[in-house]
Amino acid sequence: MDPKSKEQFVHSVFESIAPKYDMMNDLISFRRHKAWRKFTMQKMEMPQGATAIDICCGTCDWTISMAEASGSGEIVGLDFSANMLDIGQHKVDNRSMNQQIKLVQGNAMALPFEDNCFDYATIGFALRNVPDLVQVLKEMERVVKPGGQVVCLELSKPSWQPFKSIYYFYFQKVMPLIGKVIAKRYDQYKWLPESLVNFPDINRLAQIYREIGLRHVQAYPFMGGIAALHIGTKGSDRP
Repeated sequence: MDPKSKEQFVHSVFESIAPKYDMMNDLISFRRHKAWRKFTMQKMEMPQGATAIDICCGTCDWTISMAEASGSGEIVGLDFSANMLDIGQHKVDNRSMNQQIKLVQGNAMALPFEDNCFDYATIGFALRNVPDLVQVLKEMERVVKPGGQVVCLELSKPSWQPFKSIYYFYFQKVMPLIGKVIAKRYDQYKWLPESLVNFPDINRLAQIYREIGLRHVQAYPFMGGIAALHIGTKGSDRP
């Protein structure tokens, strides 16, 4: 699939699954995504007043978590799906966080922000869906301040057997059926395992972080490697 076609297809996928996105995440990950995000927030050590942009923010759970940790710093959530942002905005409204959280419909490949704007740039369970993951990471690196962090929480590829075979059977065969029964979306949930086929493993993604100039790169696998956290810091001598 060429980049433009992938972008259009992924947009249609997330527009269609938005109403049941949160429920399906809980089901297919056995709610582990919440624990992974909690661990990520601990590693980020977000201070009071810190600012952040949450790329491909979806329904804004991570966006809201960062706003709660920051307390007063501006948090921007960016996504290209209007339907996902509508659900996220409802959550923001219910928590009376409109003054702190700003939601923007935009493209992760070309962030509509100047250089050195944020203390953190995050992307959760979305990097494998973008047309060019290196370009997205470069954009994230560009908009964080020197000393700021680029954080990616994403599915990954387990390497040890027999867990690897069991995981791929569940991911490729069982999960799309859950999507068909619960969300009435088979093809959309069949896409999710397909999106991981050409995605770099934990070590290669860490290397890409270093190649774009990020420092002190840390990588943490979860549950035998089915997901991974990557954190890199922008150098203070970056222009």
